[in-house]
Parts: sequence; structure tokens; C-alpha cells
Amino acid sequence: MGNLRLVLLIAALSSSAGAAEVPLQPFGMDWRDNAGAGVDLSSLLEAPAGRSGHVGIKDGHFTTAEGRRLRIWGVNVTGAACFPAREDAPVVAAHLARFGINCVRFHFLDSNWAGLFVRGRDDTRVLDPKQLDTLDSFVAELKKRGIYTNLNLNVGRVYRKGDGVRDYEYLGLAKVVNYFDEQVQLLHKEYAQQLLTHRNPYTGAEYRHEPAVAIVELVNENSIVEAWFSDRLLGKNTQKNPGTWTDITAWYAEQLTAKYNQWLQETRSPRELDALRKLAGVAEGAPIPRLTKAQFKDAPAERFHAEAAFYMHLEQAYFSGMYQYLKNDLGVQALVAGTSDHNHYNSGYPLLTSTCACDVIDGHVYWQHPSYIQNPKGGRQGFTIPNTPMVDDPSNSTVVQLSRTPLAGKPYTVSEINHPFPNEYACEGFGILAAYAAFQDWDGVFLYTFEHKVPSEWTAKMPSHFEVRPDPVKMMNIAAGALLFLRGDVQPARETIYRSYSPQQVRESIRLPSSQRPFFTPGFNPAAALVHATRIRSFAAALPPSAGFTPVDGGAPFVSDTGQLAWHHAQKRQGFVTLSTDRSQALIGFIGQADKPLPNLAAAVENEFCSIILTSLNDKPIAQADRLLLVTTARAANANLQWNDKRTSLTDWGTEPSVIEPVKGFVTLRGIGAAARIEAIPLDSGAKPLGRPIPAEKTAEGYRVPLGAPVTPWYLIRVMDR
Repeated sequence: MGNLRLVLLIAALSSSAGAAEVPLQPFGMDWRDNAGAGVDLSSLLEAPAGRSGHVGIKDGHFTTAEGRRLRIWGVNVTGAACFPAREDAPVVAAHLARFGINCVRFHFLDSNWAGLFVRGRDDTRVLDPKQLDTLDSFVAELKKRGIYTNLNLNVGRVYRKGDGVRDYEYLGLAKVVNYFDEQVQLLHKEYAQQLLTHRNPYTGAEYRHEPAVAIVELVNENSIVEAWFSDRLLGKNTQKNPGTWTDITAWYAEQLTAKYNQWLQETRSPRELDALRKLAGVAEGAPIPRLTKAQFKDAPAERFHAEAAFYMHLEQAYFSGMYQYLKNDLGVQALVAGTSDHNHYNSGYPLLTSTCACDVIDGHVYWQHPSYIQNPKGGRQGFTIPNTPMVDDPSNSTVVQLSRTPLAGKPYTVSEINHPFPNEYACEGFGILAAYAAFQDWDGVFLYTFEHKVPSEWTAKMPSHFEVRPDPVKMMNIAAGALLFLRGDVQPARETIYRSYSPQQVRESIRLPSSQRPFFTPGFNPAAALVHATRIRSFAAALPPSAGFTPVDGGAPFVSDTGQLAWHHAQKRQGFVTLSTDRSQALIGFIGQADKPLPNLAAAVENEFCSIILTSLNDKPIAQADRLLLVTTARAANANLQWNDKRTSLTDWGTEPSVIEPVKGFVTLRGIGAAARIEAIPLDSGAKPLGRPIPAEKTAEGYRVPLGAPVTPWYLIRVMDR
């Protein structure tokens, strides 16, 4: 084994410059093929969802009605995908359950292209009965299989003339104005009432009382503080249908300035107001203008903090008001989340001081989200990505970015995360996420997104950056992640580093440079989140800001304080992560550098970069289990896909089918004990045998399993005749 490992390692290193040219082979995903699967993780789910009552909170974590800990391993469905035909809904639900998905986040239910609003009207104030019926059917099918629902209230609503919203054609998705415009706030409450008091005929319950509805989210990626530091409160937009992230119009800017000055009158003394006017350079009695981003650096503290406090006040009033409306006026029994902390190039703490009024804290992050190229008319005409591996950059990893957000005593979910296609290192994403989410003791993860379209339009290729449904690499890693996260295979951190921020520190963090990302906490090493858990203890003035954080050795591997996770990062193109628990073990990244085997897993592969996850299919340790899941993944793409010269964008997205880079070489199962025979069964997308079982060769090190033929990203390992 040692000599073969050396040969394969030399071959991999000598071909690393041309690794991108390794041939990819067809492997399509069939979402309709769910019966008789050799690997079926639906046993991880408790059916029906909410069978004993509503999801609750105990000691800052989700619980079932009986008080048992509940973790969420979920996916999004977006836009049209929220509304599968009646005949497709049970098949989709079965497919999700088979991969261990136990919650679906319904995103863009209010979209303009495929949402709940009646088309052809001049307003968005009436829900379409046919769309509601389709949604109801899908929610009921999910519930039958133990899959909870997360309902998003405001994501993609585009207002129409009859809605009575000023400048409706210029608002895009109408972010920000909900924090200070009374008509938009009225419409938010009206829609919430219409949807949440609707009775689902297939479950017999109104959504506000439905125990399978775990979470209701108020707004998506929407913060007026963020709009302020992004210069989207200037009032300069004159373009109709401007898209998602847009400046407000002049009328709204005038209203906002007026509300700001009214708030100052109510909260500041005449002497303080006079001082603010002098700092702003305006005459006595004149309105105080609002700051632009360019003025932040030189703005006196009194003026900067006054305006920051105003925007934070608007957010706090909105979230607390909507929360009380849902809970007290409508009687919603689901947990409520405000919005996500999603912009990690800037501080998220001002927003968190507002969303903590709700039940659930939430975060979003993507590894190298595409940067879109705009044409002169504002439309997209391409994208770029760095296309580099996360294992080489642990301090900026998705895990570290998300770790800044959790609050002590509150459940924490990640409702959007992905390694967007066509990143060639995406196989690293979900396994690392599942392991560190368990280590940080988070409560839920929703991968973005299962699909955007209705099932009749699903194809065997990646149609855009975010779908996971057609991606063999991501789907098989979802299955492995479900096992290790939902079972809690990774122990929670032994030590938690708590951080507290004074109100002044929260406001001042807004204008800290992006070099302080993602924590915006001087003296705190972001990599500490790979060694210990970290949470925010308080934003209260009574507690002093945190200081004197435990140092982290940046030159050594970042080893979790449980000893189960290690992130090696010494040099570029040599990073890798190891996971070692009784029931799950993994090698992820440039694993040719991992020269020490894990207790039950060793690998010698030709691939420069890959992910290998071995996990028990029951509650027994790997060493004692008779059935194991082995997931071996590298690159995924579409057939005939074409990169640009720098491999930072595509010149051709390619065609069907999906293709993968097979992981070739050997894995060795170590410490299995008295097993007399082990075989690996290569699986197709329906988890059915793909060819004959492959017998493992018994060696001095363990049982050696050859990889790569037939082409597959996953295997069922059977241990027989102990």
C-alpha cells in the first residue's frame, strides 16, 4: 500500500498543472427514481413533521414538542419550484426525504414570475387559488414524510399600480422602504394575514396553526443600515424596473430625511440639535441632511452615531412590530425569523440588534458568489468567479463568515449557502459545512437552492449557478452531510468564545474598513471559529465590549478543541480538512498532502483535489457497522461546457447530461475488526447497484477498495461475516 500510495501521489503532483483537463464522465440525476434505494436516509426524519406539536426552543436550540433536540438539514425551493404539479409533489417529497432533507424553505413565493399573486390584476393584493392549492398539496406531501416547512413572507414582491405604493415602478423588489413607508408596511401585514390564515385542505390546518410549519421569515436580505452604507438611500434612482439592489427615488429620500429630523426632534434636546446642525453646517432650524458613504470617514462621531441610531431604530420598530403582529394579532405558532446577516464585507451587528427581537437568528453566505457583468442598460451579460478552493483560505471560509452571527440563547440557522456553479472545488463545500455546523452547534442549514423551475422543466444539466438538484457531487454530499449533521456525529465545541458589543461599538463598526471582515472586532482572530465555538453574548450597554481574546496559532493546522476536525492550510494548493469521529470520517481538499491515515479511512487517489467521506448508515461506529456510505467526489459540470482562458467564466454552459470527474485510486477501510468479507456496491443516482459489487482486498493496513470504475460518486459498503 505504501509504494502504491507514493506512485499515485507522484502522478497526481506531476499532473497538477493539467488537472483541469482530466476527462469528465456522464452521471445524471434521476429525481423520479426513489423506490428500492440501497441508501435511503428517510429514516432520519420523524414522520409526519410536527406529529406531536410545534417546534419549540429550549436552551437556545430547536426542540420537538416532546423536548428532543431538532436539527434542520434543509434546502430551498425558489419561485416556480414552490409549485410542483399535484402528480409531481409526492415524487419530489420522496426524493428529498431519501437524501435526508427534513425542511424546505419556500423562497420567492411572492415572485413576479411564478408567485402567489393573481396575474393580470393591477395590484398584488389577491392570492391565486390555483397556486395556493398547488402549494398546499406540496406542503402536505412534505409533511407526510417528516419534512418541515419554512415560509418566507417578503422576498421578490414587485408592486403594481393598484397597490397604492408611490413610485412602484422604480422600486425593484422594494427593499428598504418597508422600514419607513406606512403603505408598504400595511401591504406586508395584509399578505401575512392572507397566507398564514389560509387553511390547507390537505392538512386541515391554517398555516398559522400548522405544526409542520417550523419557521416564518419576515423579509429576505433586507436592511436599511446596509442600504445606508451601500449608498442606496440617496434618492437618485430614475430607472424603471431597476432590479434587486437599487437606490430609492427622490420622493422616498425626502420622506426619509423628514422622518429623520422628526425623530431627532423627539429624541434630542434643543442643545443637542443645535450642536448637530453646527456639525452639519446648516442654519438654525434647518433640517439636518443625511450622510453619504463618502462622508463616513470624516463625519464627527456625534453626527454619525445619531444617524446610525435612527436607521437602527427603524429596523427595530419594523421587526418588533411585525413579530408582535404575527404572534399576537394572527396567533402564529411557528417560530419567527427577521432576516439574514448576509453582507460579510461590512458589519452585521446593527441589524442583529434588531432581528434578535425574533425567535431565530439567521445567516447567508456563498463561497465566491458570481460577480455579474452588466450591459449599458443594466442587464446581465456574463459573470466572473475567482474559482479557487476554500480549503486554502480558512479565515475567509463560509464557516468562519457565518460564525460571526450566532447569539447566545437563540437558535441559529443558515438559510442560504452554496459553492455556486461552476466552481471547480465545490465538492469541498457541503461536507465541511456539515462538520463545522455541528461543531459550532448550529440549529439548521438550508442549501440554496434545490430548484427554480417546475419539475416538468427540470433537465439533466446545471441551468444556472445555484441548483443542487441536477448536481451529482452536491446531492451525494448532501446525503453524507445529513447523516453527520442530523445525528450530531461531530461533538459541539468544548469552549465557546463569547463577544459583547456596546451600542457605540455596534454603530462604529459600520465604518470599520472591510479589512476587518468578517468579525469587525479588533483583536479577534477569525480563525478562532475553527478551534472553538463563538457567539455574541450581548449588545447591552451594561456589559463592556469584549477584549483579550485567546490567540490562535496561524501557522499550524487549526484543530478543533474536540480534536475531531483539523484544517491544514500551510501553503496554497495544499489545504485540506480532516474529520475523524466514530461514525463519520473524511478527507477533503488536496488530500495528497494528508500523509496520516484516519482511524478507519486512508486514501491514495490520482485526483489533485477531491472529497472522500465515509459514514455509518446506522448508529454504530464505523468499526462495528455492517453498512457504510462512501461518497467520493471531485468536479461536476455540464457536457461540452467551455471555460474562458483564465477559468473564471464560461463561454459555453454546455449541454445535457451532467458529467463528473471520477475519483480514481483506492480507499482503505481500517480498524474494521473481524470482518471476513467487505464489498463496495457502486450506486446510480437512485442508489441502486451500478454493476457488480467490488470485493475489497484484505491487506496489512485494512480492506482496500478500488475507486473509479464504474463511474459513480457514491458506494454502499457492506461488511459481512464478522
